[in-house]
Amino acid sequence: MRRPLLVLTLLSAVATALPAVPASADVPASADAPASAEAPIAWAPCAEDPTAECGTLTVPVDWSRPAGETFQLALARRRASDPSARIGSMVINPGGPGGSGVDAVVDKRLTFTPEISRRFDVVGFDPRGVARSHPITCSYELATQAPDPLELKSQAEFDALLAHNERYRRDCRARTGPLFDHVDTGSVVRDLDALRAALGEDKLTYYGVSYGTLIGQLYAERYPRRVRALALDSDMDHSLGTAAFLDTEAWSAQDSFDEFVSWCERTASCALHGKDVRAVWRGLLERAARGELPLPGLPDVKLTRLDLISQAFGAFYGPAYKELAEFLAALDGGTGTARPIMAPPADDPPETVNDASQVFCQDYLLPVRDYREYARHLRRSAAIAPDMLVSAAAHPLTAACLGQPAPIPDPQHRLRVDGSPTLLLGNALHDPATPYPWAVDAALQIGREARLLTYEGWGHRIYGRGDCPTQAFDAYLIARTVPAKGARCPAVPPAEVTSLADRRPIGPLPGLPGYTSNLAR
Repeated sequence: MRRPLLVLTLLSAVATALPAVPASADVPASADAPASAEAPIAWAPCAEDPTAECGTLTVPVDWSRPAGETFQLALARRRASDPSARIGSMVINPGGPGGSGVDAVVDKRLTFTPEISRRFDVVGFDPRGVARSHPITCSYELATQAPDPLELKSQAEFDALLAHNERYRRDCRARTGPLFDHVDTGSVVRDLDALRAALGEDKLTYYGVSYGTLIGQLYAERYPRRVRALALDSDMDHSLGTAAFLDTEAWSAQDSFDEFVSWCERTASCALHGKDVRAVWRGLLERAARGELPLPGLPDVKLTRLDLISQAFGAFYGPAYKELAEFLAALDGGTGTARPIMAPPADDPPETVNDASQVFCQDYLLPVRDYREYARHLRRSAAIAPDMLVSAAAHPLTAACLGQPAPIPDPQHRLRVDGSPTLLLGNALHDPATPYPWAVDAALQIGREARLLTYEGWGHRIYGRGDCPTQAFDAYLIARTVPAKGARCPAVPPAEVTSLADRRPIGPLPGLPGYTSNLAR
């Protein structure tokens, strides 16, 4: 098994949601005071690309001790291309947890229409513990020694996983320092408000994807009157307990696999067209379980079941159905040179890794008492997802967080947003990572302050998937025009998705440290 690094790239009908918590329950009386941080920001051309500007913002390690130790929050921006039409700054986050907002801006990994680029300074930040913002640093070797969460067979092996997690946490804390215990999204929200103030904005304009939607949700909950527009694309649900989280994620992974099978059955160019795709997949899983499934062209690299599931899961982000079919056909035939969806790490792995799974562990307390309960979760997931078995994101992350000391800084609760402008939530019906029911439930929790836009297609991130969702997001961000209630956008066939969406990153996936995406940028 390989420890989760970055992840989500999350309907109460199947969820055991937690009770509502008033927005003020964990917010001190001073929450409406301006966030404290050193300002202004000293912008300078970025070393990687001088057409973008980079800078830092000094913020507290622990917001409950604002006069204590600080660190530098890394920033990047691209100025509005038409100063005369400029509305202000739009802060973005590409998700994860662990996605780099600096890379999203400098490398244009999150792309927007010319109209957005004309109207806004697009500003990205690396959240605390990520990339250039005092990264959570852990031993790569220790990260790769975690037991495979799909292959635990006894209480002794479950105990070994708990012991490994504790060793790993100690290692990460020792290498990272005090920030390790303060990387929760609640703290990121305080950083974001400090950034808003340092940018000179009275109200925040924000676009977040995937885990970045949790940042936006909790910002609106804490600072509803400091919101101008929050566009939340592919939404998290921060109300879920262990069973609800794993069940909805397993359902979403299986739904994406079913859509892939349907595409292959009706598409002559699919490399598995005319074959029983589920039978091929089942045979590959059986070979992986026996340790007999090498990567095409790399006979010494054997895929585990979780590796194989992660390859398919990564493809569903695109969705890269054509590439996945070619890869599976090469695996099935034992010949060919089809590239994996996620390329394996280099022969010289690094000594350390930036592991942002701790962010998730401080946001979601997902306890499992013992091996018997853990095995029940796996059996239920396999019943919900008979082909995928598990989610390649949720199940490894849950296993990695087992033994996390409680209480956690940012526990799950039902959202309570009161007094903000309307928030725009968007989600694909067939998203592998943030299930559509999560967006439905998040919108229900927010209530009248939420408007949900449904994209009737596939993949992760709906901005850029045809004119309908893109224009709806642009109209909201620019003029704060919200779609009609119940608005839906038609699906764009996978082969016809625009280059705008093709260039979005999927990031490393849980279970695959060091692997990089082979999907188009």
